[in-house]
Amino acid sequence: MATDQIPYSETNYYTKLILDYLEEKKDLQKFYNRFPKPENFKAQIEEKRQNYDHGIRKDLVEVLRKQYSDLKVTSAVSDNLDLLQSDKTFTVVTGHQLNLFTGPLYFLYKIVSTINLTVRLKKEYSEYDFVPVYWMATEDHDFEEINFFNLNGKKFKWNNADVRAGNAAVGSLSTSGLEDVFKLFAAEIGGGANADYLKELFEHAYLKHTNLTDATRYIANELFGEQGLVILAAGTPDLKKHFRDYIKNEFAEQSSHKYSSSTAGEFEELGYNVQVNPREINLFYLTDEFRERIIKQDDNFYVHGTEISCTRQELFGEVDKHPERFSPNVMMRPLYQEVILPNLCYIGGGGELAYWLELKEYFKSQKITFPMLLLRNSALLQSVKQDEKRRKLNISLSELFLKQHELINRKVRQISNINIDLSGQKEHLKEQFKNMYDLAEKTDPSFLGAVKAQEVKQLKGLDNLEKRLLRAQKRKLKDEVERIASLQNELFPNRGLQERQTNFSEYYAEYGQELIDTLLEELNPLDANFKIITFGKE
Repeated sequence: MATDQIPYSETNYYTKLILDYLEEKKDLQKFYNRFPKPENFKAQIEEKRQNYDHGIRKDLVEVLRKQYSDLKVTSAVSDNLDLLQSDKTFTVVTGHQLNLFTGPLYFLYKIVSTINLTVRLKKEYSEYDFVPVYWMATEDHDFEEINFFNLNGKKFKWNNADVRAGNAAVGSLSTSGLEDVFKLFAAEIGGGANADYLKELFEHAYLKHTNLTDATRYIANELFGEQGLVILAAGTPDLKKHFRDYIKNEFAEQSSHKYSSSTAGEFEELGYNVQVNPREINLFYLTDEFRERIIKQDDNFYVHGTEISCTRQELFGEVDKHPERFSPNVMMRPLYQEVILPNLCYIGGGGELAYWLELKEYFKSQKITFPMLLLRNSALLQSVKQDEKRRKLNISLSELFLKQHELINRKVRQISNINIDLSGQKEHLKEQFKNMYDLAEKTDPSFLGAVKAQEVKQLKGLDNLEKRLLRAQKRKLKDEVERIASLQNELFPNRGLQERQTNFSEYYAEYGQELIDTLLEELNPLDANFKIITFGKE
């Protein structure tokens, strides 16, 4: 097993915003408190310690113990639940949707990054304790985002879902209908000890639990319980009650819209794309049957798509009695998380960090400490055989990440026995036309247009000739072209990053527990480079 790495900037898969954030560009520094360096955590710990309501810890631990009551609780998890009662314990959090069969590979990378950061922080600040937390997105209702996974190039989809799935929170969805998906998975994954473990894992998760929340909690606990991962479903009344004042503030002041909108405007002025545009009210009304937006019209409030309406006084009474019925969206969920958890750092993907960076002023208005933001680890997994193919084809690691036509064109030019790069001829032609422009200027300036047209025509002719030569060489070098395309298609399914496409089962079936052990060993969340991990022995 070997690990290489390249800078994120060389992958061509990260936005300017994220690359500038990683470089700590000056223009972005106003949108966060502290960059996640080991030495910066001391100040973050002290600020959170003073700002956090430690009285919430009792309810937090009681809720967690109830949620773990039907699970096999490892000593590491049990110890972490005990530690959360102490005001010297802090969390590192990642969040993720309840993707079917865990969804794409980066589910693992998020959690491993979170676990590894807590280990690193304990070494740096031994007087404190740090607990890794996986925040389950149980209240999301975008079923189409989570009802499928890809395995061995095939898409497996949950078609027989609860009929309410279109607008119900996914965490409450019944696992009924997943028997058919499991049968297809079991047939595809095949036999062997590793495959048998996966079948047992997913069968127990989806066929012996009644809803998607419990099923996902079981899987995450089985995979990472030994590392002490704490898994939280935060939609309970005992936790939501601590968010009542912020819910009321949202209805009264629309603070999340006010402060994040101004930040979004600043992002646009700096040339960055805005990840999320906030609504006027960033809360949903949540029941067992639906999760729908709350809209303010004049002095009354309405639940979109329903006949539910109420006055402000009635609404606030509902918040007091049933805070669990008010579900924050993407702009308010981060605040809820930081209110109820003694958290130092949020670990997420590029898209997540992009919307978190919109929220600092909103947090400031609510007097809640803004967490550090850390880009999760990313990795490309390959076999020794695939790496040998890459070397034989003389493809560098960074070239692997090129668009396929760019990669093939570059390699064809490199291995051709004739020069099919006509850039020299084009430059020579441009020099010749400079003289033509001088001649036309001195004789009759009206000829300048004709000279320009002729230059464009001849340059276009050279472009066409170059393309024809390149196509001819591709045909001549057909075997090499096919080998290049085949290798890249293996490593970048659907022409995208492997981690965003492929389910971890594909690699676990091959490597077993070595897969997770290797990720825990090799992924360093404070190392801002894209990892290439090679499994097997040379």
